[in-house]
Amino acid sequence: MYSATTRNIEVRVRPFYLEERSDPSGGRYVWGYRVTIRNHSPEFVQLMSRHWLITDGAGRIEEVRGAGVVGDQPELNPGDSYEYTSGCPLTTPSGFMAGTYTMRTARGETFDVVIPPFSLDLPDERRTVN
Repeated sequence: MYSATTRNIEVRVRPFYLEERSDPSGGRYVWGYRVTIRNHSPEFVQLMSRHWLITDGAGRIEEVRGAGVVGDQPELNPGDSYEYTSGCPLTTPSGFMAGTYTMRTARGETFDVVIPPFSLDLPDERRTVN
């Protein structure tokens, strides 16, 4: 589990490998990730957009921007949480993702919330630290 908190908005991510959707012999590796967003702040916020940087094992970076998440722009009152699951294909057996969500308050103020960087690794794969 990976976690980051910005302005009392907590983002937790749990990545998992989707073996049944992957085809390593064809250079296709697919991960899912479950995101939980918790509003620990005293004010209403709405998730307006996302910005992802997806880096594969060869260092290639894909940038993804879009409105909301999985077709939704969730509204979170103080104490609320929102969960969703999405996925990411890569052509390499490892990589990582990081990014931000742009939130808007009831007053119309916008600010970015950090999505913690998280690793996409094959299960049981030997890992080395450089």
